[in-house]
Amino acid sequence: MDKKPIYKRIVLKLSGEALQGAARHGIDQKTLFSIARQLKEIRELGVEVAIVLGGGNIFRGSENVEAHGLDMDRSVADYMGMLATVINGMALQDALEKTGVPTRLVTAIEMRQVAEAYIRRRAMRHLEKGRVVIFVAGTGNPYFTTDTAAALRAKEINAQVVLKATKVDGVYTADPLKFKGAKRFTTVKHIDVVRKGLKVMDSTAVTLCMENRLPIIIFDLTKEGNIKRVLMGEKIGTIVK
Repeated sequence: MDKKPIYKRIVLKLSGEALQGAARHGIDQKTLFSIARQLKEIRELGVEVAIVLGGGNIFRGSENVEAHGLDMDRSVADYMGMLATVINGMALQDALEKTGVPTRLVTAIEMRQVAEAYIRRRAMRHLEKGRVVIFVAGTGNPYFTTDTAAALRAKEINAQVVLKATKVDGVYTADPLKFKGAKRFTTVKHIDVVRKGLKVMDSTAVTLCMENRLPIIIFDLTKEGNIKRVLMGEKIGTIVK
């Protein structure tokens, strides 16, 4: 008997940096289509896929303001970051549809010419019809990250898990790129992530997942096929539960 995915409906959190590949800025087409192929593969397994996108490859809110010494209100910077996620969402939608995957781009900030406004029941209906739903513009509010948007949307649409795609293969006791002795967790509790300040998602997102018993899986996106491996139950990355 063929093995089936262990999750039926997921939210995949992709940072803006995940789309830039080896480039220092912007969107890398090779990386974009690699992600599109992987999403097509898991959709064909019957998994209902929602995606929450970041925008750090274009503009990262207050961090960019501080880095460049811009005299800008935090709210303005955060809204600019939200608009950056819409650009990424349009690019991913185009790549998915070029690979034959029907999608809907859904935004928390209304902009009718490019995306649907977020309506929970409509988004869930798209998933039921087999469309990949791309959530952009975060929660639509400043001071909240796209990590928090991923946790919020996952709970709203009754997803079973949040998959956090990164450039490392899980959660470590310290930065593995800086500390050779850093050890990777296979599993860790939500509360321990918050208490120890582990670099998983921001504390608001982790707390929201903890209160709603929503697991988070952190895994390496740079190895093509890893999204499917996670969904098939292979021991990849770190599970926060």
